[in-house]
Amino acid sequence: MTRTPTSRRLALSAIAAAAASLAAPCAFAQGAWPTKPVRIVVPFAPGGTTDILARATAAELSKAFGQQFVVDNRAGAGGNIGADIVAKAAPDGYTLLMGTVGTQSINKWLYARMPFDPQKDFTPITLVAGVPNVMVVNTEKAKAAGINSVKDFIRVAKANPGKLNMASSGNGTSIHLAGELFKAMSGVYMTHFPFTGSGPALLSLVSGDMDVMFDNLPSSMQLIKAGRIKALAVTSAQRSAALPELPTIEEAAGLKGFDASSWFGLLGPAGLPPDIANRIQQEVAKSLATPAMKEKLLAQGAIPSGNTPAQFAQLIDSELKKWAPVVKASGAKVD
Repeated sequence: MTRTPTSRRLALSAIAAAAASLAAPCAFAQGAWPTKPVRIVVPFAPGGTTDILARATAAELSKAFGQQFVVDNRAGAGGNIGADIVAKAAPDGYTLLMGTVGTQSINKWLYARMPFDPQKDFTPITLVAGVPNVMVVNTEKAKAAGINSVKDFIRVAKANPGKLNMASSGNGTSIHLAGELFKAMSGVYMTHFPFTGSGPALLSLVSGDMDVMFDNLPSSMQLIKAGRIKALAVTSAQRSAALPELPTIEEAAGLKGFDASSWFGLLGPAGLPPDIANRIQQEVAKSLATPAMKEKLLAQGAIPSGNTPAQFAQLIDSELKKWAPVVKASGAKVD
């Protein structure tokens, strides 16, 4: 049958309408995200720097997207348990990770068996902040032992091998590795006690069960200011603007080249759509650039970032290469 021009136009219009109706749900689904609450998995217990930064970020993202971004603490195995939950989640934008230098760059070299690949199983979104670690001791025990500096601590530790207890936020964390690096470079021996996060470790330090910790500065800041723990030095290569009077460990003890800083960033499962990753990154960067957020983080010793997914991926790659020889030299290993 031969079609008239009018019938041909009607047929083409029908085809176009059908195609549009098929494409519409896909376009709507991409543009509508998020249509339900988003979970940010924190692979450590509440109270630590990872938790602090995740909650601050979640609050800003909730305002930006009009949906709740909820923090879900899943501690254990140096962050591997929480990170693995995200690695195996659907890449739909509803399960994110507040990853750390430990989960993404250290654990691969520290653990004999890893449940995930820190590069292949994740989509980097953005670096939220970098922070120095700080060497802190129990105030009363330090006073009783005459510890006022890193050199004092080394003297006391060498006189009491194995008797001082070192707390960490878990095996394989930057806090643990900073302590292991200190032990290797200073020649002291301390007994390591891993906790499920900085919060529980700090409580044990304050109570006097622990003697020393190499904590992320933001989670220790209020306790330092309140005098409940005593800060001896920062573990970064440069002093912190938040506590400029504190020397670096290299300055305080002559441990040349000592540098053990931490960082924290958002990641999704592998295969996360680029448009979702980019939207999250843009909103995080926007919030970190506000004077209020910037001042809040800097006051706690954190340096805000908000870099692009590609830049964050490059950081993870470079940090993996950096920490491999550090872990090997420290002799630290977790089966």
